[in-house]
Amino acid sequence: MKKPSSRDLAQNLTTLLGQSRVLSDELARQRYSHDDAEWAPYELPLAVVLARDIDDVVATVRFAVRAGVRVVPRGAGSGLSGGANSIANCIVLSMEMMTNVTEVNVEERYAVVEAGVINDDLRKYVAQSGLWYPPDPASSAISTIGGNAATNAGGICCVKYGVTRDYVIGMTVVLADGSIARLGRHTAKGSTGYDLTGLMVGSEGTLGIIVDVTVKLLPLSGREERAVVGYFPSLTAAGDAVAAVTRSGIVPSALELVDGVCLRAVDDWQGLGLPREANTLLLAQVDEVGDRGRELAASIASHFRESGGMKVDVAESNAEVHTLFLARRLAYPALERLGPVLTEDICVPRSAVPEMLARIQIAAAENSVVIANIAHAGDGNLHPLIVAPDGDYGAKARAKLAFDQIVADCLSLGGTVTGEHGVGLLKLPGCAAELGPIVIGMHRAIKDSLDPLGVLNPGKAFPLLPEGKA
Repeated sequence: MKKPSSRDLAQNLTTLLGQSRVLSDELARQRYSHDDAEWAPYELPLAVVLARDIDDVVATVRFAVRAGVRVVPRGAGSGLSGGANSIANCIVLSMEMMTNVTEVNVEERYAVVEAGVINDDLRKYVAQSGLWYPPDPASSAISTIGGNAATNAGGICCVKYGVTRDYVIGMTVVLADGSIARLGRHTAKGSTGYDLTGLMVGSEGTLGIIVDVTVKLLPLSGREERAVVGYFPSLTAAGDAVAAVTRSGIVPSALELVDGVCLRAVDDWQGLGLPREANTLLLAQVDEVGDRGRELAASIASHFRESGGMKVDVAESNAEVHTLFLARRLAYPALERLGPVLTEDICVPRSAVPEMLARIQIAAAENSVVIANIAHAGDGNLHPLIVAPDGDYGAKARAKLAFDQIVADCLSLGGTVTGEHGVGLLKLPGCAAELGPIVIGMHRAIKDSLDPLGVLNPGKAFPLLPEGKA
């Protein structure tokens, strides 16, 4: 089928949806053509649709099928794997205008929210009813619930409270033919049929377009936060502390790692007065009440000291601790100011954290690149951030070699290539190595069943089978 021109397609979409729903100028199409994974490939979309309700989504998908074009769903564009990147002959369908919280049920402790609701906005909204939505990715101030569900986002609290999949109990999805599927439940438990809600979580828009999500909530009260801050002479010493806490059986509500490169980058940007001399910082938090909380904090502090922590402080949550956690959230955008960042999202067994951190340092040295490190260390989810100066193509090539080396090391230690960002485009080779042809074939069969024409975000989330494989 002949590729439609951008102008003709946009005019037809505008007739269908109205002028306020369609963007077709080149600047807008460029702006919506990729997420924050700057190194992943993309092409200009034919047009951008700003959906305001489910009817807009249905109409866009049905239009795309008739026109022979593809649809790339998009939330806030804060992803780091290229999952929302535009491809040839496509419409980008943005959900960012769908921002209603349609229901909060206090007795049953759940909320129904549209896909474009910002994570932090949901947390603030339900807090008014004494409820709490735990998943809190570092991008919580800008990322959407629909995008969080599409990638199964994690976050700082997830070491104890789980990831997005653990809280999504239902959703409304527009399928590849424009039909509407209402999945899941509003009850505390249920086992009717296949877990299609779970299948959609983490599917990166390849099986259906999420238009609203039902999330379970927890009580906001009943927690007392205490923090433990440890400064370490090296990454591996901090990794030893993480492994020691894990062996002890303690499950902190947060256990985050930030290295000195990140601390200095954030401080240069924000002037927060961070400890610039620190090599590596571990931030732990517990939220049990009373004596139990104090005992756990003291035990974590002891493990930090025994693992080589040079300075270890135990404190009730205060302004200083808040600033350190803020630095953790700001690390990625701070590094972006130094040049394009190639972001890893590996997850290894927690006992393997020290070894993996050591191998990351080896990869940096062997490839002569700068690798900064942040991590949800408590669940083994590491984010080596490989920085290449803008325009330095040699450094970019070496960064890619380091990226591949880190992925291979991760898999050799029993890890996975993505803990929370999704496969998108950047992780396709690692995904192929991790899953193997039989499991990739299962993915292909599910995709072909739900989207036989390949309308929805094709080429993302899982690789094609290697040539000659069944």
